[in-house]
Amino acid sequence: MIGKLTGKLDYRAADHVLIDVRGVGYIVYCSDRTMAALPGAGEGISLYTDMVVREDLMQLYGFLSLVEKEWHRLLCSVQGVGAKVSLAILSALGPDGVSRAIALGDWGSVKAAKGVGPKTAQRIVLDLKDKAPGVMAMGGTVTDAMDGPAIEVVEPVEAAPVPKRTPKPASGAAAASAGALSALSNLGYGPSDAAAAVAEAAANNPDADEAGLIRAALQLLAPKG
Repeated sequence: MIGKLTGKLDYRAADHVLIDVRGVGYIVYCSDRTMAALPGAGEGISLYTDMVVREDLMQLYGFLSLVEKEWHRLLCSVQGVGAKVSLAILSALGPDGVSRAIALGDWGSVKAAKGVGPKTAQRIVLDLKDKAPGVMAMGGTVTDAMDGPAIEVVEPVEAAPVPKRTPKPASGAAAASAGALSALSNLGYGPSDAAAAVAEAAANNPDADEAGLIRAALQLLAPKG
């Protein structure tokens, strides 16, 4: 199983790229958001990958972060959701948006993705709501996929060094949400309640830091009346 590829971007198409890894080309399909964030042809590239193997098909799907990859894996586990629908949802919402929508039970946001009907959107939220806290907690540890070594997928051969882009830190919003979720869990709040409160707080205060999210989430969790 190929879990990550690092190499040189040979070319870009509408929905996939060709990555040259030591002379072997890999076609990798990506969401629209991931495609928009990738470098130009000839530059260094690294993607976390998920491979789908069927009797009549073998395809690789690429992701900039482990959070995006994990949501893809979970989305594809829902009945009636395949890789194409998963990428459409990630294209529309991004991994942070998927986390918020599912934590809040907001199937309307999921339905906004191309090819997703109301029944499918409701099934996704229902099936994955309990998984949202675990994925959101990953946000504080994930860095840009350019950071770190790739899994070896071919035998080493003499080749020119692949240019590397400067790694970028994890999303500040994702790290803040992960930290706030951890703090609320330490205070004794249940994972689902904590995740929903942090997701709502982040949606209402997109620029809030970890402390701000904790305060806002605690207000949402406070008994009413």
